[in-house]
Amino acid sequence: MIFNDRIDAARQLADALAAQRGSHPLVLAIPRGAVPMGAAIAEALEGELDVVLVHKLGSQWNPEYAVGAIDEQGRSIVTDPVHGGEDWLAREKARQFETLKRRRALYSPGLPPAVARDRVVIVVDDGLATGATMMAALRSLREDRPARLICAVPVAARSSLKAVEALADEVVCLYAPADFRAVGQFYGHFGQVEDEEVVAALARDRARRAAGKP
Repeated sequence: MIFNDRIDAARQLADALAAQRGSHPLVLAIPRGAVPMGAAIAEALEGELDVVLVHKLGSQWNPEYAVGAIDEQGRSIVTDPVHGGEDWLAREKARQFETLKRRRALYSPGLPPAVARDRVVIVVDDGLATGATMMAALRSLREDRPARLICAVPVAARSSLKAVEALADEVVCLYAPADFRAVGQFYGHFGQVEDEEVVAALARDRARRAAGKP
């Protein structure tokens, strides 16, 4: 199964999540790649878009490989104990925590995060490899006491899918192949999403809701 791009994947996810239309769900996208997807899903479900700020903790030997994740409250999880030592991990946590603070200031200047309490919350990512960032997001959001917490992804490694199932009330995944190697493997186009695109998507969603459009 190959998705044309993130928007194609988002439309298919929105169809799978159609039961949530009418509940005014809060769609929380994991930046940056999932934000255009979250915008399309929020519009399709007549919901609200925001970001959930978590960041992977990279391995000392391969920064692209997630050994854990941290949220914007500074809470972290470690999914791979072979990460390069406690000193490295402490520095990586501090570095990525600063990244999250800069992103909140950039993406939502002067605005607090959307309130998740007592709402249907849908957490969106463009795929799960290790699942570390999604796990951190779900654990962080559970403390906000949403009415229902849903993980929504187009594609996932089977082991990661099992890990997140224990943290969400519902998991919607369109494809969990046995030969998973990387998220981008399942997209025809998987380009980088820049900060400017995230800011623009959030601004468009605020404008849509201010205009009273579903």
